[in-house]
Amino acid sequence: MIHYIDRKTKAVCEEKIYGARALSLLYGDRFWSIFLHRTLLPLLAYLPYFSRFYGYLQKRSSSRAKIAPFIEAYRIDKSEFETQDFHSFNDFFTRKLKPECRPVVQDPKVATMPADGRYLVYPHFEEFIVKGRVFDLAEFLQDPVYARRFQTGSMVIARLCPVDYHRFHFPCDGVASTPQLINGPLYSVNPLALKKRLTILSENKRVITEISSEQFGTVLFVEIGATAVGTIQQTFQPESFVHKGQEKGYFEFGGSCIVLLFEEGRITFDADLVENTKRGFETLTQFGCSLGTCR
Repeated sequence: MIHYIDRKTKAVCEEKIYGARALSLLYGDRFWSIFLHRTLLPLLAYLPYFSRFYGYLQKRSSSRAKIAPFIEAYRIDKSEFETQDFHSFNDFFTRKLKPECRPVVQDPKVATMPADGRYLVYPHFEEFIVKGRVFDLAEFLQDPVYARRFQTGSMVIARLCPVDYHRFHFPCDGVASTPQLINGPLYSVNPLALKKRLTILSENKRVITEISSEQFGTVLFVEIGATAVGTIQQTFQPESFVHKGQEKGYFEFGGSCIVLLFEEGRITFDADLVENTKRGFETLTQFGCSLGTCR
């Protein structure tokens, strides 16, 4: 079971997991799970054919039949959709929302959530420890200069589930670089999988964009692919000035993850996010809400 805190209600909620049986089978502790984790899972993760084929199925017009039952099962608010004329399940999955449904905090000193999702925040990077292991930033970024620069900084992890709005946005104003692709496998980024294998974040396919911000210094925005998410689309113009809340891109079908890295002393995260993370809970919140303030 996965529990999180809903930021609006402050309540502790149990997550209704899409594909729960498959996750349990591949990342559980029973004999068959351990066997499949060591044999079948690497094939699914490292060979792109599974994700490509699954993505192909979600783009077929016949997949539209899945949309209505999915909306009902996960109680998704249809009134937020910019359009309800979807040609495939992937079309629904990459849907746009009405702008008024996600108001963006306008104060330039406030960084905002880049996506709908479940958030963990670490004011000091070294606090991110899973099963006694510190995350290897150099391996994750594949850049020793970046690793040294952000090792003493702050970290945000945003986990997007299949039920979420899957477009992502800039958390602050600044100049955004050309995204850099680091190819890799496509393991699940569900907490059940990360607890089993922390290195997933630094193995999976990921894209890194540097944002040069007057208020927040240099910020790294990292999109991480996951099982059945072989495609990360960018919709912004690289090497240009971008505005907080501006769309940066979107994930195609599947769960996925975003990591933000801030330099030391550049951001103070909102207190509720810090407290929830210390208690071991992700915080469910929406794109455009406050993440923290510049120092």
